[in-house]
Amino acid sequence: MGHREDLLAGAKRCLLEKGWSRTTARDIVAASGANLASIGYHYGSKDALMREALFAAMGDWGDDVQRSLEEDSTTGSDLVGRFESGWTRALELFSKHQAVWRAQLEAIMQAESDPELREAFARAQPEGRSGLVALFHGVDESEVDEETSRTLGSFYMTLVSGMVVQMAINPDLTPDAQELVEAMRRILGGTLPGPSD
Repeated sequence: MGHREDLLAGAKRCLLEKGWSRTTARDIVAASGANLASIGYHYGSKDALMREALFAAMGDWGDDVQRSLEEDSTTGSDLVGRFESGWTRALELFSKHQAVWRAQLEAIMQAESDPELREAFARAQPEGRSGLVALFHGVDESEVDEETSRTLGSFYMTLVSGMVVQMAINPDLTPDAQELVEAMRRILGGTLPGPSD
């Protein structure tokens, strides 16, 4: 690998081990074997490198979910079955990638005071939405139109964000895929718990 790739790999490692706010440029240099000046040369700044590392690490989670779904022979062909299988795999992999989601939460809290970080999240949002639709519907991302990305993609992104927060606070209270499907059935069916429920 070249210095650029080494820096990205080192930044990802630091992000997962130390988190967003505790990672320094010197940490990245130590983890990558590159020199301090190469951060500015290849990425412009440590913050720009960290942004790229964060989005790359988030992409790793999506790639893992995709691989898991492709290997899962029980994935339902109908939309509800695929949704349940997909979220089962996604939730299993949330635990594996817990460090990246913690780092993402840290970064989101920093975005309010960091316009470049906020802009990076804003730029990534449309691609993230269409990627989630493609992932959970088993289609190529090029097949996801703008309206579907905006509606379904936003829904999936909301679920992912909510799951990340719930798992960070108390994984034991995070709903599983069957509970998500049941919640949607109740909402669409207009079924609310009665006074005796």
